[in-house]
Amino acid sequence: MERPAQRREEHAIILDFLQHGYPFDTRPSHLKSPIAQSIGKTRFALLELIPKPGIFLQPNQEVYVGDGPRDKIHHVVGKIPIAKLTATAKAELEHAVSKLIHDNEQRFVEFFNTAQPMTVRTHQLELLPGIGKKHMHEIIERREEQPFTSFEDIRKRVKLLPDPVKLIRARIENELAGMEKHRVFVDM
Repeated sequence: MERPAQRREEHAIILDFLQHGYPFDTRPSHLKSPIAQSIGKTRFALLELIPKPGIFLQPNQEVYVGDGPRDKIHHVVGKIPIAKLTATAKAELEHAVSKLIHDNEQRFVEFFNTAQPMTVRTHQLELLPGIGKKHMHEIIERREEQPFTSFEDIRKRVKLLPDPVKLIRARIENELAGMEKHRVFVDM
């Protein structure tokens, strides 16, 4: 029997840590709590976190946010929109997403190997910015000959295709910004 899909993030990458809370919070400083903004490692959910007392977090640090005992995070406040990210968090986002794509290369290569038509006119591959009908048909032809094994394999076998990592990162960033009707990688 197949297990149901995971609904919550287990691990997150810190994008920004505000030791004294949000600067626009007008409460007295003794009532403010530290805040961390992060991105989930598997579903790319943007999360607001409250660290445990005395914990100092760094950008790009991985933290456990699952249901089990947490060593650094007191609780997850919830998901946040991209518009609420600080300037530092927005600057770290591109780097964090690129690293997550590289760290999970097989997951994204599998997308190129298994993407299917969505409608008579639209294919999942076309949801990646920079992939039109010509690239889509070439990707399908090459994967039917032999499934892709890596991003490098995709680059070698599909002529003039933009960097697959950049294509996926652009799609994820567009989904986070709410610019896409269909979600392929992000759980909001």
